[in-house]
Amino acid sequence: MNKTWTTTASLAALSALMLATPGIARAADRDDSELDPTAENLAGEIAVDLRNDATATDIADLARNYGLSLRANSIFSDREKIEIAKVSPADEAGIIERLARDPRVEHVEPMAVYRASFVPNDPLYASKQWHLQRVGAERAWDYACGEGVTVAVIDTGVACYDKGPFSRGSDLTGTRCGGGYNFVNDTPEAYDDQGHGTHVAGTIAQTTNNEKGVAGLAYCARLMPVKVLNRHGWGTLADVAEGIRYAADNGAQVINMSLGGPAPAGILKDAVNHALSKGVVVVAAAGNSGKSVGYPAAYPGVIAVSATDQDDKIAWFSSRGPQVAIGAPGVSVTQQTICEGGRNKCEIFGTFNGTSMASPHVAGSAAMLVGLGVTEPEAIRSALAKTAKPKDDPQLYGAGVLDTGAAVAHVHWTHVIARLVALLGVFLLVASRIKKRGGEVSAGPGTLFGALLAGVGLVPFAPLLGLPALAGPFRWVVELGMRPLGEWDLILGTNVHRWLPLASALPTMVLTVFFFGAKRLRPTIGGIAVGSAALLSTLALFAEVSFPLGATLLRVWTALNALLCVWIARITLDKKA
Repeated sequence: MNKTWTTTASLAALSALMLATPGIARAADRDDSELDPTAENLAGEIAVDLRNDATATDIADLARNYGLSLRANSIFSDREKIEIAKVSPADEAGIIERLARDPRVEHVEPMAVYRASFVPNDPLYASKQWHLQRVGAERAWDYACGEGVTVAVIDTGVACYDKGPFSRGSDLTGTRCGGGYNFVNDTPEAYDDQGHGTHVAGTIAQTTNNEKGVAGLAYCARLMPVKVLNRHGWGTLADVAEGIRYAADNGAQVINMSLGGPAPAGILKDAVNHALSKGVVVVAAAGNSGKSVGYPAAYPGVIAVSATDQDDKIAWFSSRGPQVAIGAPGVSVTQQTICEGGRNKCEIFGTFNGTSMASPHVAGSAAMLVGLGVTEPEAIRSALAKTAKPKDDPQLYGAGVLDTGAAVAHVHWTHVIARLVALLGVFLLVASRIKKRGGEVSAGPGTLFGALLAGVGLVPFAPLLGLPALAGPFRWVVELGMRPLGEWDLILGTNVHRWLPLASALPTMVLTVFFFGAKRLRPTIGGIAVGSAALLSTLALFAEVSFPLGATLLRVWTALNALLCVWIARITLDKKA
């Protein structure tokens, strides 16, 4: 078997694996809604692993002899020979003992329950933060945590300062925070002297898994506190508008505004449009009037968030109307906040109600999607809408109720599958071009390594193994491995990804210029060129990156860079070049 075919087969096999993994069909879906969350096994259900040479006759005979009803676990059970049996809980132990002695059975065991690999150890998470669990935070954390993303909290400020009377919250010690401004007092320190902003900020990025207090959704994100509301909880039109512009101009990729008013204003609308034009995702509370959506939430382009309760029903106070984009938990939301005006280190874990509490769930979710490479505001809105839990009345819920876990999983696997398909296609195209010119394709482990590094990431399957959570403080390293080279600038916390410095032909060109003479490195460089071309092709297809020159020029730019990468791959992967 030649090396060209080996590499092609490896890429094809990897593509098939990734295509199959995210959505394995089950022979029969079970209703887990009544499962005891602390249960270790599913009572009355056992897993039977038969010998690989077991026939359909053997399976039927087992079922008849032991009085069982066996069903295949999945579409792969014909090959794997794993069957599921429903039994009486009282008879379960005896049946397992008898089946274990049957020579046709390799293993028979109670149906154990496995859970998400990362459940934070914050003591109030399990008992108080129903809202994070409801939006699928544990599933989401297997994919992203907002690494490298800055979220501006335009509010009463945030308790994230280490000096002066307005001290950092004790459960915000691990949260990165800075770069904000206080428009109320015209000072750089956007401290919180009211409490609302700290509570809101906690839902977005509270320090998590620190054995203290509560958890936050995008807990790896950086907070930018922008104080526009005073200690009484209100602020001026001018301060709010300036706060939006400040956040957009100083590196925020997401803005949360848990504030609003009943009347539109041109100054405010222009500020919102300024942020949107810079590719900033703007999220705002719909309002608590029980009537029409307030401003700035009602402006086009803003993700207006209504509030839902523990039953995913609209809260009585939540504003409603055609501008609502999505619903999120806004009743009995628990986070740490300050008391006594932020002085004397007074703090509580308060449980608040309001669309103010719903909005940061969506802002945190948006931050996680930005960390996955979706930076265009409408693409964020679309991803959240596609994966929301559907509800009947869009005037109340918009697209439905937020499901962060579904959103980040959908984006991750959509990217992985599309990029693997593109990777295989680009490699086959390059190989055919080389052969047509009478060349010989140089392919091997180096080519595969480079292609994966630049095209899809070295370990895109890491979420299936729970690796991000297991990595602890080195999670960012795993996230780099989950992302292609072109997206590394996102993870490293820069705000230049919209110019696509790494998602371009530039890295491959530099490597070619400096290392083309080293023949042993050419296959790796060629692989990186193939991977880069695949990534650029999918960027052109999806147009999910907020490009300063617009979506049309994004597609032109990425397509031209992809063609250049194909040319570089052809000359570096040709042994006779």
